[in-house]
Amino acid sequence: MLSLLRFGVIVSFLLSVIALSLLVLKTFSFGKKAVYAKPLGDAKKGISYAFGRGMLPWEKESSGKHLPSYFAGMSYHAGVFAALFYLLSLIFSLELSGLLVNILRFLFVLGFLGGVTLLSKRILLPAMRKISCPEDFASNIIADLFLIFALVHTYSARTAPLFFLLAIVMFLYIPVGKIRHCFFFFYARILFGLFYGRRGVLPPKTHKTKSMNIKA
Repeated sequence: MLSLLRFGVIVSFLLSVIALSLLVLKTFSFGKKAVYAKPLGDAKKGISYAFGRGMLPWEKESSGKHLPSYFAGMSYHAGVFAALFYLLSLIFSLELSGLLVNILRFLFVLGFLGGVTLLSKRILLPAMRKISCPEDFASNIIADLFLIFALVHTYSARTAPLFFLLAIVMFLYIPVGKIRHCFFFFYARILFGLFYGRRGVLPPKTHKTKSMNIKA
């Protein structure tokens, strides 16, 4: 039974990756708009900024104004990726040290608290409720359950069937639900960095540089 579920996790993961890859390839069907202007910056620096300094809250207006939500989101995503790593270790029978397991447990708890915080915000704040749909709640709840079962499994291996079954459901759900943003995030940030890096917008000039340009 456990071997069958382990195989199911692998198959569902591969199906999820294939479906997500097809969605990315579909974006190329819209064609690519020709760019005639000369580059004013370095596209590679734009990508470095997009995945580096550009991820800091003070570099984003929305995040800078909502720091609690920013840190809750960061904790949430860190916990989910930690749970995926833990699932991978189980599928391939990797031995994890006690210290690493404790670190993963901490991330699971931190991620779960972040997820519940964001879910509560979506439920309790009228403005958030108005722009939310059932799928917003479903995505959050599935990820929260995934974190809970990952945490529980570190204490009791008997819960493996439930953990694997939930993982299968989550992998099959990712391509059709909003959880797929965890995949498209990297794709979108690369395009973002390439475009604005080439235009010389990213990385943004410092205030000192701007003031010097004005004096000149």
